[in-house]
Amino acid sequence: MNPPASSLWIRFFSRIPLFVWYPVASFLAFLAWRVIPYRRGVVEGNLRKCFPEWDDATLERAIRDYYRGFADMLVEVMRSLRLTPDELARRVRILNPDIVRDVVAPRDRAGKPVLLLAAHQANWEWMLLGLSAQIGVPVDAAYKPLADNWAEIEMRKLRARFGARMISAQELLGDILRQRGAPRAIAIVADQEPVGSERKHWLKFLNRDTAFFLGAEEIARTTKYVAFFIRLRRTSRGHYEAEFVPLAGAGEPLPAGEFTARYARMVEEQIRSSPPDWPWSHKRWKLRKPLYGA
Repeated sequence: MNPPASSLWIRFFSRIPLFVWYPVASFLAFLAWRVIPYRRGVVEGNLRKCFPEWDDATLERAIRDYYRGFADMLVEVMRSLRLTPDELARRVRILNPDIVRDVVAPRDRAGKPVLLLAAHQANWEWMLLGLSAQIGVPVDAAYKPLADNWAEIEMRKLRARFGARMISAQELLGDILRQRGAPRAIAIVADQEPVGSERKHWLKFLNRDTAFFLGAEEIARTTKYVAFFIRLRRTSRGHYEAEFVPLAGAGEPLPAGEFTARYARMVEEQIRSSPPDWPWSHKRWKLRKPLYGA
C-alpha cells in the first residue's frame, strides 16, 4: 500500500470510536498471546529475569496483560487523530500541572525552562498529547526519527496535534543551547537502550545490569534546569493519570551518574507498580556490561 493510500486508511480508522476498537484490541491481544505469538519468547524471557520471584501463574497473567495493554495502546494511538481536547482531558488527567507551570510561567517573575523525563510506560503517546494540551506552557519533545519516511511524517503530525514541537534527539542539545533561556517544558523519554556511540552509564535495574544513556543527565548538568519525572499510570481501560515528581533541583550539585540513577529508580518503581504496562517485547538488554569500566 502506497503512503497516500495508507494515510487515507489511517484517517478512516481514526473515526471509529474506542468502544468499537476495544473489542478488536482484545481479539488482537489474544492472537498475539495465544495463537500467533508476537515476540512471546522475548516477553517471557525479560519478565522471568526481571521478576525471578514470580511463580508461573503470575508470570502468565503478566504476559497476558502485557499483550492486552499493548493492543489497547495501538488502537488508542489510531484514535488519536480524532481526539478532541475535552475527550483527551477526560482520558489523560494531569494531577499537578501547577508544579511545572510555576517554573515555566509564574505570575510574578520571568519563567524558566524545565526538563520532563518520562518512560515508555502505559500510553506514553497520549501522555505527550495530554501534556501539550493541558499544562498551559510550551512543550518541546525529543524523539528518535523513524526509518520509514511516511511513518515519520504521520507520527510527527500525531504527536504535534496539540502544539508540541518535535525535536530530533540528535538536534536537542543544539536547540537547547540556541534557546537556553526560553521558558518551556522539554520532554525526554530516556529509558531506551543506548545505541552507537552514545555515552552510557551502567546501573542495576530490575535485577539486571542495564545501560542508560547519559544525554538527559548531561543536559541537566549543562543547563542547570529543574527536572521532573512524569509518573504515568493506567487507571482503567483508556484512562490515565500523570503526576510530576521532582527529580533534581536547578543546578543541584549531584555526583556523576546520580541524576541517571534517580531517574532509573523512579522508572523501576513505576514499572513494579504495574509490570504489564512496560514494553517487554522490546529487546532492552542487548548490551552486556563490560568486565572492566562502565
